[in-house]
Amino acid sequence: MSTLSIATSGLAAASLRLQVSANNVANISSTGPLPGAPNAGGFPPAYVPQRLNQVDVAGGGTVATVGTVSPSFVSQFDPSAPFADKNGLVAAPNVDLANEIVQQITARLEFAFNAKVIQTESEKLKTLLDIKV
Repeated sequence: MSTLSIATSGLAAASLRLQVSANNVANISSTGPLPGAPNAGGFPPAYVPQRLNQVDVAGGGTVATVGTVSPSFVSQFDPSAPFADKNGLVAAPNVDLANEIVQQITARLEFAFNAKVIQTESEKLKTLLDIKV
């Protein structure tokens, strides 16, 4: 793979990492009924958090895919919720805010580093063209 395509794959992975993390943070309060709760009917399930799976590609670059966090929910005490079970428990998304902060910082750095690679490659090509002229 060329330097530019490797860096571009890194930019795409960084962008997807940030998108996944932002979705998780935005939906951290999207609770729902516990599976099998007697009054779960008619209420939407809790948000299912996502995670980024990123792997290296042979020859250079990376591929990122989105998966789900397992387990997707944790029990949370909220007796005021209309879908709470008899113990006042609801399903809350299994989102760790500390991990999401790390994911967002990683995405920012990953994006910046790959953008710098593209900038450096562009400057190298410009220098080569200047030498030939």
